[in-house]
Amino acid sequence: MTSEFRTIGLIGKPHHKGTNQTLNRLLHWLREKGYEVLVEERVASELGSNVEAVDLLEIGERCQLAIVVGGDGNMLGAARVLARFGIAVIGVNRGNLGFLTDLAPDAFEEPLADVLAGNYETEHRFLVEASVYRHGELKACNTAVNEAVLHPGKIAHMIEFEVYIDDRFMYSQRADGMIVSTPTGSTAYSLSAGGSILTPNLEALILVPMFPHTLSCSPIVVDANSIIKLVVSPHNGEPLEVGCDGHVTLAALPGDEIIIRRSNEDLKLIHPKGHNYFHVLRNKLGWGSKLF
Repeated sequence: MTSEFRTIGLIGKPHHKGTNQTLNRLLHWLREKGYEVLVEERVASELGSNVEAVDLLEIGERCQLAIVVGGDGNMLGAARVLARFGIAVIGVNRGNLGFLTDLAPDAFEEPLADVLAGNYETEHRFLVEASVYRHGELKACNTAVNEAVLHPGKIAHMIEFEVYIDDRFMYSQRADGMIVSTPTGSTAYSLSAGGSILTPNLEALILVPMFPHTLSCSPIVVDANSIIKLVVSPHNGEPLEVGCDGHVTLAALPGDEIIIRRSNEDLKLIHPKGHNYFHVLRNKLGWGSKLF
């Protein structure tokens, strides 16, 4: 047993048969190898009574490695909490695409044994922080691994807002919303809205207007350390929302300012040796294989 990962946290999608099966296999396999295993409380009850159930914060505090079983959504939810602890995170894919979850549920043992022996690659993915200000007062904030999105509250309709980069006015926008995405999120919602794919090592953010009123309005890539400010027109009649990774919603009103900036937190994602980002893209997006 390597001394690097002594205590391992298991996180998964609750009430999901396939996830439960994988979590059970992982639990017994890790215990046989002598690791201390903590299980996130939302899934612990489904693994029997002989498990130590803890919340995500305790996994972050006590574990050196977290294994997330599920899809990218589960990984994102865990990552937003675990990033602040600097804990290593690896995923077992029980979802659909699985850009962030490397290990196959039916054959995780061999690659995971390699990882636990210290043979792995580390990738740091930065997060963004979205804050809503009203008359200069902070009203709400949260972090996102993929993207922060300004959009109408209940029904999709056009909204008006101004965009500033580092306090410099860039443009006013009439659109259904604005996506501000990290490189990690560039293969998610941003890609669906016409944004470019940013390789994970880039220190950049991409701003993608959603169905803009002007056809000349293309996505724009800015430095990751830029401070992005979206000022909502006071003439917008309805409440708005700022979504973080599609999971957490911050309420916003006409006239509010939304500040999106790079977070101080990084997700420490680890992969089995030989991980190749372009191989992942080819597989997930159906790109052509080599011709010769």
